Amino acid sequence: EAFIIQQLYLHPTWEKAVSQKDLALIEHVFETTYNQVDDVIMSPIVRTAFNYKGELLITALVHNFTHHSARFANRSVFIRCGDYMEEQEFTIPALSIPPFTSMPWTFIFKPDPLHAALDLQKLVLEIE
Repeated sequence: EAFIIQQLYLHPTWEKAVSQKDLALIEHVFETTYNQVDDVIMSPIVRTAFNYKGELLITALVHNFTHHSARFANRSVFIRCGDYMEEQEFTIPALSIPPFTSMPWTFIFKPDPLHAALDLQKLVLEIE
């Protein structure tokens, strides 16, 4: 079987808007996490923040290590932190990740008073 190289890809809207600092961070996360795990989708977190509406913004580098495009239509995304677990469904037509491609994306979770107590450094994002 041929060796397949994982590619880092930025969505065109990201390419226009991403700062050099964020791009360096994304590239660092890619370089340290892109080693192929067969047939899974992994999503190491690049950064977390809260916006003015109290929504939790989680920027992750979505690694598609599968042989098909990863699409987001009613797709479950989980955040875990210690005993805390939350699931939210995402439908994002613009987010279609080709096979063996890694792409940064920011997932926006609805405000939840419990978010304030989370240790964002220990947060894990999982995509079903």
